[in-house]
Amino acid sequence: MAKSQDSFTFTVGKLDAGMAILLGERAHLIEFPSILLPPGATTGSIVNIAVHQNVSEEKRREAEFWALQNDILEAYGLTTPENPKLELRNVTQTSVTLEWPKIQLATAKLRTLDIYRNGQRLAAIPSPLTNNSTKLSGLDINTEYSFQLVLRTTAGTFPSNLIRVRTHTMTDTSGISVCFGNVQDEVLLENAKLALREMRAKWSEKIQIDTTHFVCTTPAATAPGAQASGNRAEAPGVEYQRALQLSIPVVQPHWILACHTEKKMIPIASFYLGANPSTNPAPYTRPQSMSQANLQHTPTSTASPAARSAANRASLPAPLRVTSTSPPNSALVNQPSANSEPRARSGGFEPTPEEFDGDAQDADATLQGATSAEKEAKRKSRLGTMDRNFKFPPTSPPPAVPDLPSSNKRSPDEDDAGLTSVGVVAPSSVEVPPPPPVEKERVGQAVEEGEEDVGETEEIALN
Repeated sequence: MAKSQDSFTFTVGKLDAGMAILLGERAHLIEFPSILLPPGATTGSIVNIAVHQNVSEEKRREAEFWALQNDILEAYGLTTPENPKLELRNVTQTSVTLEWPKIQLATAKLRTLDIYRNGQRLAAIPSPLTNNSTKLSGLDINTEYSFQLVLRTTAGTFPSNLIRVRTHTMTDTSGISVCFGNVQDEVLLENAKLALREMRAKWSEKIQIDTTHFVCTTPAATAPGAQASGNRAEAPGVEYQRALQLSIPVVQPHWILACHTEKKMIPIASFYLGANPSTNPAPYTRPQSMSQANLQHTPTSTASPAARSAANRASLPAPLRVTSTSPPNSALVNQPSANSEPRARSGGFEPTPEEFDGDAQDADATLQGATSAEKEAKRKSRLGTMDRNFKFPPTSPPPAVPDLPSSNKRSPDEDDAGLTSVGVVAPSSVEVPPPPPVEKERVGQAVEEGEEDVGETEEIALN
């Protein structure tokens, strides 16, 4: 093995401000920092350069590098963020309440914490570092859903466990979560709690995220053991005001008893605070329309199909037809008497020809077996019929028209002058105003307008 030289000889060829060009003995040309040249070296100077390896410095730097790596591993590599652990807190007919422990980020930084429903991102959890529960509403009744949390950090993505849950049916009341307010009747309060226990529901004294109803009999808050003032109105309680802010329905304890009796969820419309609750709520019925509510329905189960269809098609009650048995006798003109029974019709409808025919047939049926005189009397007394022997009275000449009296009589001479006997002015005596005089030709105006003066005209015979 050849021994390396201690130094190499170079000639300074070009010296610049920052770099120097060195020429070797074998025409080697290298660039060398001019700051490393000995003081006083200029162009053409000969310098010797020696290069040696510093092993001790290499070992020191290597040890320093690995010590830094160990520190980084202990600080950032031993602990990593944990996967969230999703848990089911409560489920109702239309909502699901989920909770999870506080997320562990280790030394990483949080990016997002998202909730997924059925494999699709639903929303981001607000304030994920302090919030550890959420309530998802607007779900379908008796439907299966899957939920999962996905934690994204600077150290990677960490999904949670998958939870599958089915929403309750209307007969499952175990999802009720009640917060009791001020219930003045202690017996009613105890009965409500017993009913909740039998329904496997739960209650609390504070509003929580899974609270479904706020139960009280008065919005006022009364401390335990304190006596309410008689005349002074107490302010609403804090939990009552919070229930209003969170849109939690405020109901009376009777709603719990009704749900326990019916063994299903009961509508809360009639159990709101201030309403008059009913212990036996009426079953749900579909409201009638205005046209159906005003009609008087008659049972049509025994009627024929044609009659039932006609009753269903009718928009107004059928007209009532009553035949009179005696001629009208009233003090008013064209008005029946009080003791008579006229032909009554609702709404003032005129009878149709079919109705007249039906009335005639009914009358003929009743007249069977009667004498001709009785039949004729019946026909004459029936309304809407004409006597066959009726004749109009004979016509007489019109009465003579008397002469009009004349107030001012005139002499024959005056009559000849144009005045009649009744004082009417004759047309011959009417004074007609003379026509307006014809204006002369405006010759000067025609000349001014540019018309030529044709002079005098001369008549020429045509034959």
